Amino acid sequence: MATINLTSENFESTIKENDIVILDFWAEWCGPCKSFAPVFESVSEKHPDIVFGKINTEEEQQLAASFQIRSIPTLMIFREQVILFSQPGALTEGQLEEIIGKVKELDMAKVHEEIAQQQQEQGQA
Repeated sequence: MATINLTSENFESTIKENDIVILDFWAEWCGPCKSFAPVFESVSEKHPDIVFGKINTEEEQQLAASFQIRSIPTLMIFREQVILFSQPGALTEGQLEEIIGKVKELDMAKVHEEIAQQQQEQGQA
């Protein structure tokens, strides 16, 4: 699957309806973003089971602000609606593939269990 453009209109449904979603926050004027774009596109073609979404921070300022994007490109990975990775800066194809491998291997039942436990502890504090 090639990359898709995400907006505030389709963001929530994309996250809810897909197991793994990888986001690239970028802007037209950003040199490193333009350098990273072909890497993001190339990796997206190797993983048809993952949604690769691009969010233009100039056009989607509210969406970028809601995730406190301060530097671009920023890569963010959701799995089962949980943010597992968020990091500014361009990655190489190898680095992105390595992160995807780790995200796929993760025991999400354990992750959801830990989140529930943290929320319970916060409720008691």
